[in-house]
Amino acid sequence: MSTAVNFPHLGIYLDHVGKSISVFGFEIAYYGIIMGTSILLGLYLAEREAKRTGQDPDTYTDLVIYAIIFSIICARIYYVIFSWDNYKDDLLSIFNLRQGGIAIYGAIIGAVSTVYVYSRVKKLSFLKMVDTACIGLVAGQILGRWGNFFNREAFGGYTDGLFAMQLPVSAVRTHEITEEMWAHVQVIGGEQFIQMHPTFLYESMWNLGVICFLYWYRTKKRFQGELFLTYLLGYGLGRIWIEGLRTDQLQIGNTGIPVSQLLAGVLILFSLIMIILGRKKNMSGEDHEQKEKHQESD
Repeated sequence: MSTAVNFPHLGIYLDHVGKSISVFGFEIAYYGIIMGTSILLGLYLAEREAKRTGQDPDTYTDLVIYAIIFSIICARIYYVIFSWDNYKDDLLSIFNLRQGGIAIYGAIIGAVSTVYVYSRVKKLSFLKMVDTACIGLVAGQILGRWGNFFNREAFGGYTDGLFAMQLPVSAVRTHEITEEMWAHVQVIGGEQFIQMHPTFLYESMWNLGVICFLYWYRTKKRFQGELFLTYLLGYGLGRIWIEGLRTDQLQIGNTGIPVSQLLAGVLILFSLIMIILGRKKNMSGEDHEQKEKHQESD
């Protein structure tokens, strides 16, 4: 089986892109290495943000342990629910994570739920914590998406655009290959290659833009929780169009509606409404304070 990955219009031809590395006879998947590194990067940035805002960084070191566990559980549950036909006849396969099958939105739900419970138990501000944690979360997503690159998964349909990526047919799941991709199969060195949108790259670059905006916006927020809502808005805007390109969409039953697109749309509307209401409330409060000061001076 070929291990090549090509970006022909960029002049990038990678002949040997493995899925794992051998360390003392043990095979360690690049996907796992990238996920672990993503978590460490996210924790580092969250701790830095905690210091900047006068919080105890150790709070986030403790939190991440619980968040990892429940994020993985929720990511798996989310995936299984919307891929039930693949598991209903073999329930034990639900626990076989080595076959793949986790969903980022499930992980986000698990992480946010963990922060909420943790903040209630420790009597901390949930909104302040999610404002801090979202910096690390989006940083982890930027790097984490490259795990899909090594796994040859989460790609989009056929394209001949600038960033078009070519993968060997033998390296991907055939049910994720569309008719249009089959129609444009190329034979390179005796191997069949399909060409597609590298949606992992799109999402990684989009999230890079999101985190840059968050770093700029963090000093301009008007209320606790606004930075997190801005993250949900920005991530949702990217996900709603990127998800539409993918060939491995999780759908709601037989409706043909991609669940991630629907959820992204809901989050966009929710975040936008809450930001508008929050800023209006903040401005009203400031106007009230100014009136009281003016009356006192009179």
